[in-house]
Amino acid sequence: MKVAIIDLGTNTFNLLIVEINSDHSYNHIFQTKISVKLGEGGINHGVITPVPFQRGIDALKTHKQTIEKNKAEKIYAFATSAIRSASNGHEFVAKVKEEVGIDIQVISGDKEAELIYCGVRDAVEMNGNTSLIIDIGGGSTEFIIANKNKIFWKQSFLLGAARLLELFNPSDPITDKEVSELVEYLNKELQPLIDAVRKYPVTELIGSSGSFDSIAEMIAHRFYSPHILDDKTEYTFNLDDCIAIYHSVLKSTKEERLKMKGLVAMRVDMMVISSILVNFIITSFKIEKMRLSTYSLKEGILYQLMNA
Repeated sequence: MKVAIIDLGTNTFNLLIVEINSDHSYNHIFQTKISVKLGEGGINHGVITPVPFQRGIDALKTHKQTIEKNKAEKIYAFATSAIRSASNGHEFVAKVKEEVGIDIQVISGDKEAELIYCGVRDAVEMNGNTSLIIDIGGGSTEFIIANKNKIFWKQSFLLGAARLLELFNPSDPITDKEVSELVEYLNKELQPLIDAVRKYPVTELIGSSGSFDSIAEMIAHRFYSPHILDDKTEYTFNLDDCIAIYHSVLKSTKEERLKMKGLVAMRVDMMVISSILVNFIITSFKIEKMRLSTYSLKEGILYQLMNA
């Protein structure tokens, strides 16, 4: 049976189409994403403003055409931070049902974190050691402390890159003072995470798709070959490479970032914020190992569908 899974994120609407076999394996059919920037202009006011509202509808119409072209029989659509925290999020869901014919399930931050864990565990070779999994979204960022067998702690924070970008509105390039202000804010807002890591010590960070994809792509282009990431669901970072990219991003202007190989245009604005957040985690918790999982929420949904 062919199924389509749509992850309605704050920045992008991601589509995955697979064929699920009778033996609970699956074949990858098609995957794509559309930049919607659903939180533009309203994310910190709890509203989806008219332009991104329509952009989201149009993106789902395009995805619906792709789904029909690939003859998927069922559609599973899940909405996250931008829609669940918007006062008119229910209006968006109703409009999509009316105009596109897709039913959207709005999930909690807690459920989002659980699904991300399922996706990451399917992509990355985990063991009994405790890892910190991070998914930096546009509206929220999920943190999960887990090993291959269980989740010890998880929480979704309103610390998405788009949300923080709009809240802090940094200079171009960002100043040292602005970096310090953001780090101070993260230190305060992430106190529950800091307490959790004291209880469940971690030395490894696993970054789930999104910004971590971009970091890996930039490293591959700058230091190695773009092909080192081909057909991989996980990648082990050299932390020195990450530090070099961090400093490069921090001192760059938007115009310079637009020219950086491996950094897609839709992440050019948010990459500065994401880099600061990642560096904060690495330094705060003395992370010794960092890996990328190319799987995230939509693969977690697929995992749960196949194991229901």
